[in-house]
Amino acid sequence: MSAWQLSPDLDPAAARAFASLAAVFALDGERVSRDPLSDVIRVEIAGERYYVKRYRSAGKGLRRYLGRPRVKAEWQNLRRFAKWGIPTASLAAWGLERSGGAFLCGALITRELPGTKDLARLARDDDPRLGDPRWVDGVSRQLARATRTLHDHHFVHNDLKWRNLLVDGEGRLFFIDCPVGGFWWGQWLRWRIVKDLACLDKVAKYKLSRTQRLRFYLQYRRRSRLSASDKLRIRQILKYFEGRE
Repeated sequence: MSAWQLSPDLDPAAARAFASLAAVFALDGERVSRDPLSDVIRVEIAGERYYVKRYRSAGKGLRRYLGRPRVKAEWQNLRRFAKWGIPTASLAAWGLERSGGAFLCGALITRELPGTKDLARLARDDDPRLGDPRWVDGVSRQLARATRTLHDHHFVHNDLKWRNLLVDGEGRLFFIDCPVGGFWWGQWLRWRIVKDLACLDKVAKYKLSRTQRLRFYLQYRRRSRLSASDKLRIRQILKYFEGRE
């Protein structure tokens, strides 16, 4: 069984190129990344660029049958981000194929966000924008608001790293790549919130001042002063990756 969908506003040339899963898996383009489960290429059609992520496997053994495939989680999470008002890459096409209940393959295609770079690249390149307090504060406020929105919905990203956050030339922030995000409650939610925040701080502690990092946390908490519970959580954030870096 194959389920494949195209965005209704897709350019006709792109609609022809992405007409089916078979057509998508036959595409050639600029290699962006590859791992044992998937690959990503970039293609240009009718003057617009698209990122094509193709999953050839859901993993070994029972992973082919149990749970939600990563490709489905990824397109569902991108749609959730858009619904919650979190800027993200827009979907052009998405779907998967099963046989006898087993996952065979799947893909999602997103439109390129022009003029963007991920925050991890800015950090590696020592981009001067990271030394501009006004620019950092603007991005920090957007990131704090979006992260709090996720967590208010009991949703955690689970891979909230700088490489999955894009900024454009105007300082606008976008969330991308969220195949392992999901809903949690109770203590599990609280602990995974710590993980999300620790992932953000993993690079921030090397590139931003302590004042900027604290300001981000206060923006996230929507308050001007730390409470006792905030201080406890900050200690958990700081200790999360101890011994694992």
